[in-house]
Amino acid sequence: MSKKVILVDDSQTVHISFGMAIEELVSSGEIEKVSYFNPLEFIGDIKKGLDYDLCITDINMPEMNGLDLAEFLKSNPSTKIKPILALTSEDSDAIKQKAKEIGLTGWITKPFTAQKVETAIKRVLRIR
Repeated sequence: MSKKVILVDDSQTVHISFGMAIEELVSSGEIEKVSYFNPLEFIGDIKKGLDYDLCITDINMPEMNGLDLAEFLKSNPSTKIKPILALTSEDSDAIKQKAKEIGLTGWITKPFTAQKVETAIKRVLRIR
């Protein structure tokens, strides 16, 4: 059964690049990618019962930032144990520390390589 990976990012370019980076994992059936451009839409779907295995989120987004999204996910009973990876160009030590305190699982810096994204997903979801 494939694992559901959520990508939350306000950039169309990132969604396209990310899709190409995980193409092998998707075509092999190991993961299914679901895209959100707005974290509030993702939260709405969670409140309607959406289940997933991994959330990958940008930090800097206009409607709601990724740290606020992560705080929501970690405070929600149905999502609090789900892993969260940041996929961001943000490299501030203060923001990384805040992310760690919230409980983010890891950090992928933009620009990213397909290898880096695939390795992070496989590690977090324990895919060989």
